[in-house]
Amino acid sequence: MTDPFRNKIQFSQTWEIRMSSSRKLPYFFNTETKTSSWDPPEELTEEEISKLPGNEFLSNAKTTSTVASGQVRASHLLIKHRGSRRPSSWKEENITRSQEEAETILRDLQKQINGDHTKFAELAKIHSDCSSHARKGDLGAFGKGQMQKAFEDATYKLKVGEMSDIVSTDSGVHLILRTE
Repeated sequence: MTDPFRNKIQFSQTWEIRMSSSRKLPYFFNTETKTSSWDPPEELTEEEISKLPGNEFLSNAKTTSTVASGQVRASHLLIKHRGSRRPSSWKEENITRSQEEAETILRDLQKQINGDHTKFAELAKIHSDCSSHARKGDLGAFGKGQMQKAFEDATYKLKVGEMSDIVSTDSGVHLILRTE
């Protein structure tokens, strides 16, 4: 008889968290398949992720990155929809909502945030469909050409401390908070 708990432990030991040298962001690396992903493995719980080798990169991501000349730093809250290029997330295996439904969710969250950066971080941790939810939406520092064009353009137009209106990209719909 196979022990599913043992298989789960063995599976979680195939993952580790590494730091990207180009984007200065943590990512997930599977040591067996040699594949990587910005998103946490869907098979693992938050508790299992917190025990992965390299987990300190998740908690230190905000304090270890710096904004170089020409770069910005932002947090975001992403809501995916069925038209997103990858309609799944850490909390939903198969996202079926329409873009309009995703925008309605963001409008409600936008009202709750009402300019409060702490509230933005809390809601991003709970509601964002991006792996950055683990860092309260923080994407770290990035420069031109590193993000999707609509996301980049919106971020660079914001002043530090400003939040965007809804921005649509291939990933879904976002609220963006420029932090540096």
